[in-house]
Amino acid sequence: MFLKTYVKRVVLVAASATAALLLAGCENQDRNTRPILFTADEQGRSISVINPETGQVETTRIAVSPHNVQVSSDGRSLFAVGASAPQGPDGEAEMDGPGRLLIFDASAVSKGPSTTIPVGRMPAHVVVDARSERAFVTSAGDNMLTVVDLKSGSVDRNITVGRSPHGLRMSPDGRTLYVANTGDGTVSVVDAVDLDEVERIPVGRGPVQVAFTPDGRFGYVTLRDENGTAVIDTASRRVVARIPVGPGPIQVFASPDGREVYVANQGTEARPGNTVSVIDTARQTVVATIVAGAGAHGVVVGGNGDRVYIANSFADTVSVLDPRTRRLVRTIPVGRGPGGISLAEVND
Repeated sequence: MFLKTYVKRVVLVAASATAALLLAGCENQDRNTRPILFTADEQGRSISVINPETGQVETTRIAVSPHNVQVSSDGRSLFAVGASAPQGPDGEAEMDGPGRLLIFDASAVSKGPSTTIPVGRMPAHVVVDARSERAFVTSAGDNMLTVVDLKSGSVDRNITVGRSPHGLRMSPDGRTLYVANTGDGTVSVVDAVDLDEVERIPVGRGPVQVAFTPDGRFGYVTLRDENGTAVIDTASRRVVARIPVGPGPIQVFASPDGREVYVANQGTEARPGNTVSVIDTARQTVVATIVAGAGAHGVVVGGNGDRVYIANSFADTVSVLDPRTRRLVRTIPVGRGPGGISLAEVND
């Protein structure tokens, strides 16, 4: 098993971040560390652990159909959320069921979860605060943001948000959560300290995920049903720009220097998308399009910004992209239906 080293630092990954984590991610260019990726393989009911430098993969079956994974800020724990996965008559998992949050030792995913916590129906995404005290899970079937106390291993409370909440991210200062509500075209602004929804921002049709620039000034929201991305000024909490991207955009992630934002364009199963739109944040426009794999869904950026990683849901692969040359570097087969993706840096 290739991930038995102690995880020292984590690059800003798939969901939560603070200003300190952003700085740590930008500085993490030590030659003695290497990236490790985790994908939530929803159709395969598994988690894949990937060394993107060698292409080595270890895939572990789990008890839910995971839609999203997230590494904790200290790199010790991996969080996965999904619906309970009893098999139907065709052998496939039933996707609409009670939700579970699974917590793994990030260095030993194959041993299975150390903790399993019931959450709401149809959980979509999870983020964890910087101290690993709370996890926040979107429960799309209940229109709730579920707050989990990680010390007690139980649900602390449920916060009502918009309809069908999906992706979410924590602001760089750790004070605010932005939740993309796919069902009603809004983003819920949640106070991460007082645990209340404080505002609901109309953004457009089919918002799926949010990304903050490292300075926290702007939030970018993918609009799946408009083939676009909305830009929110976080001071005024208003949409200040709309940017056309590729078909069916899903996840979105900012570069460590804040100059670019990467949007994964999944398309549909009938007409898969396979591109990543590169947004210049100074001009608020797409400046490049990079080809990845069919069903480009999840996206995360390396800590020094030299690699972009894409989970391709329809191709069952991860694409490794060079953002400087705008080219595909490597394609890595993983479990079935990879969606969420998270990244850590580990010591050799």
